[in-house]
Amino acid sequence: MTQVSLRPYQQEAVRRVVDWFRRSSEPAVVVLPTGSGKSLVIAELARLARGRVLVLAHVRELVEQNHAKYEAYGLQADIFSAGLGRKETARQVVFGSVQSVANRLDAFGGGDFTLLVIDECHRVDVSDDATRVSRYQQVIDHLRAANPNLKVLGLTATPFRLGQGAIYHQHYHGMVRGPETSFFRACVFEQPLRVMVRQGYLTEPRLIDAAIARYDFSHLITRRDAAPREDELNRVVKGSRATPVIIEDVLAQATDRQGVMIFAATVAHAEEIMTYLPPESALVTGQTETRVRDEIIADFKARRLKYLVNVSVLTTGFDAPHVDVIAILRPTQSVGLYQQIVGRGLRLSPGKTDCLILDYAGNPWGLYDPDMTTPRPASDTEPVQVPCPLCDFANTFWGRMDGEVLIEHFGRRCQGLVEGEQGLTQCLFRFRFKVCDECGTENDIAARRCGGCERLLVDADNQLKEALKLRDAKVLRVSGMELVAARNGRGLPRLQVVYHDEDGAQLDEWFALETPAQRTVFERIFLRHHLRAPGTGWVPDSIETVCAEHARLRAPDFVIGRKVGRYWKIREKLFDYEGRYRRADSAS
Repeated sequence: MTQVSLRPYQQEAVRRVVDWFRRSSEPAVVVLPTGSGKSLVIAELARLARGRVLVLAHVRELVEQNHAKYEAYGLQADIFSAGLGRKETARQVVFGSVQSVANRLDAFGGGDFTLLVIDECHRVDVSDDATRVSRYQQVIDHLRAANPNLKVLGLTATPFRLGQGAIYHQHYHGMVRGPETSFFRACVFEQPLRVMVRQGYLTEPRLIDAAIARYDFSHLITRRDAAPREDELNRVVKGSRATPVIIEDVLAQATDRQGVMIFAATVAHAEEIMTYLPPESALVTGQTETRVRDEIIADFKARRLKYLVNVSVLTTGFDAPHVDVIAILRPTQSVGLYQQIVGRGLRLSPGKTDCLILDYAGNPWGLYDPDMTTPRPASDTEPVQVPCPLCDFANTFWGRMDGEVLIEHFGRRCQGLVEGEQGLTQCLFRFRFKVCDECGTENDIAARRCGGCERLLVDADNQLKEALKLRDAKVLRVSGMELVAARNGRGLPRLQVVYHDEDGAQLDEWFALETPAQRTVFERIFLRHHLRAPGTGWVPDSIETVCAEHARLRAPDFVIGRKVGRYWKIREKLFDYEGRYRRADSAS
């Protein structure tokens, strides 16, 4: 039997998986960057398994690659893949495509499969909705019915799904990443991309933000859980004056480079790109005939082609180590897809010192920030550390620093795990929240039903609609918030907060900060909602301090006032509004 040597991090991944499944039968995830040798980890786990093992992948290239790595041990395994022309199930270990296995579940009965390994497991979608059962769920349900103690392990470089975030609930570093309902319970091992590059296992990526020309897709990114439609993308790129300028820049950047992959937005866009490229170029799309596609890929790997344009393909299961330029001419709201695209250029190859990442679409993702599962809110934000005031866990959120001072972050809830009666559970502290009027529970700002009493929460649109009907109510679409060091009618110093709308109307509120009790009230009813960096412990001790550090505070999107006698009193302030009413164009 051939002895295959595992790298230290691969050995550690195997050890952690074995330890996890000795203690639990809940599904687990291992996160390894593209090019880190997931196939070898899979092969070692399959070799160690005592029962039968099924290894699933979604494309035949990965089935073949994983099978080859296993047989490098000198062991034999079966392949069950229509695309590879083989449907074998006799041996202890079977490498199969999920489509082929799901179509022939009767060939995988008997209850003797003890381990299911899923490569590229970010594609797994397990739902309670009986009307949309995925191929993966069909296989999992079938194997579990025969063996309730089935172990399920997923491997991926990008443990995220669009609209969901992280695909697992807990991370072994002691933090929450995805929802409690996640199919995969825990990430039991992760090898960061930055470490792989530093240790010399992967090529260094160098991100170059294109300054000469770029496409503006910003108006298309309206929903986090859905990608723009092809017709919407075509309206941006079709016939764009930016395209020839962009391709000219790609050619200039690639002069002394070995292999260039260009990721286009649509088929029409890719076809136009091809008109500006030299003869040693080719195009692959989802409609490209399999035989033609294989020939193009073979020519590219043999370096008979230098430029390979593609549309929504070649992001997984594609291995061309000499690629040293990645040109991104399409938007993506998925951090997973972005990392997969970049990963095509990170494998080591002779004569390759780095890989240029040319982004002409203004994608909001960082190369080394896969933990940031939400898009970068703005180009001047960065990952910042925010300790939880309740459990002291060091959260990482997008935010802004002013020197050493954190002035803003976009976190909602603490990601820390704390020990409770039910074992490890997520910390209850929320940095941003909306309060239930019935029971006072703090809920996520996007929640529709209270987590405490299960009542439907007041809808912001309904609040605005009802207030607009009332004669004694005033609704401000806030375009600015002014802080004034003023004096009240008795000459006492007070903080006046003035809210302005686009039409010149205004509402205000007053606060005293002279005593500890007054400052506590100010913190509870004003600061917790207005702070750009809530939970950081900033409690100003004077009106002058509040005014001097106004950059720490944010304005609400809407303010609702009611008339009380001769005066207006603010009743509601709406933050983080995402309803059907238009917000002010320039909220400060």
